[in-house]
Amino acid sequence: MISWLAFIFTLGAIVMIHEWGHFIVARFVGVKVERFSFGFGPVLWKKQGAQTEYVLSLLPLGGYVKLAGETDNEKRGPAKPWEYRGRPIGDKAAIILAGPLINYLLGFTLFFTVFVLGTGTLTPRVGRLMKDYPAAAAGLRVGDLITAVNGRPVQTWEEMTHAVQNSPDGVTLAVDRDGTHFDKIIQPKISEQPPLFGKAKRIGMIGVAPSGEVVVRRYSVPRAFVKAGQQVWLLTTSTIFALWSMATGAMPLKESFTGPIGIFQITASVAQKGIIPLLQLIAILSTSIGFFNLLPVPVLDGGHLLFLVLEKWRGKPVSERAQENCVKVGMGLLLALLAVVTYNDLVRMGVFARLTQWFSRG
Repeated sequence: MISWLAFIFTLGAIVMIHEWGHFIVARFVGVKVERFSFGFGPVLWKKQGAQTEYVLSLLPLGGYVKLAGETDNEKRGPAKPWEYRGRPIGDKAAIILAGPLINYLLGFTLFFTVFVLGTGTLTPRVGRLMKDYPAAAAGLRVGDLITAVNGRPVQTWEEMTHAVQNSPDGVTLAVDRDGTHFDKIIQPKISEQPPLFGKAKRIGMIGVAPSGEVVVRRYSVPRAFVKAGQQVWLLTTSTIFALWSMATGAMPLKESFTGPIGIFQITASVAQKGIIPLLQLIAILSTSIGFFNLLPVPVLDGGHLLFLVLEKWRGKPVSERAQENCVKVGMGLLLALLAVVTYNDLVRMGVFARLTQWFSRG
């Protein structure tokens, strides 16, 4: 029950804030919102407000707002002042962008909150040395604490790995071993990341794994503000790189995405660790969903923005029939992706392996 409540709370918070962004900006620019729905499928509860019908539906895997005059059907005559179809392109774009942008704002706000309250962070203490990597050859040992990389102090495992990865030509590690301090000069093993927009990147690896030692680290308000921005930016650029790697075949699809089942499993695990890790997970998911909604796929917000760009370029809206056909194609692609990632989630969970064993014992 706790796992399900955490899953619904996590997904619900992200969906509601996204749709609320569309809703509040639509109302601000004078467009009537006919329905605000949390979830899809059969209606469980509804209430008619002064202008908007508020609906709670059975499947909490999304939501939507229905705007007055969303389609530009000429048979209905001139657009009314409160209809979406008659608004300037700038107003339409603001309504569409509001959903993804408020997801980014939620992600940033939660990261900021987590950094101020304090979050568990892995220390840069070596827990394992990988065979045939330079750290073992250089004499590092399990239990060594890395305190600086190339003269710059590091306090977390993330800071240490980032510094090493960005120093493929050689690193000097400051090491604390049971109170004894010394330096180790190491030549990292080079990994070539696939080119992103024509440019390859060399990554340094020394072959160490964390010990699992965690400390709670809190940041000042100004530093937390900067860290939250860095985290949002890192998630965005990492997602772009993952999509590019998948498109070029450098990264298989099964390692790039997870579906509702995988998210449920992650949420259930994180919820057991407390409210701070759960807030951090919501921040990650909200930022990711904000990014994916900006992709130029017709069924997503980015697809609607693409239609507005074409409308601006052509001087008239894209025909309803063309938009509907594009949306059907986009929906088909998303459903196919959902089927694939769900299958991969079930494989990772070992469901098919257990079924095979069960039938073989049959």
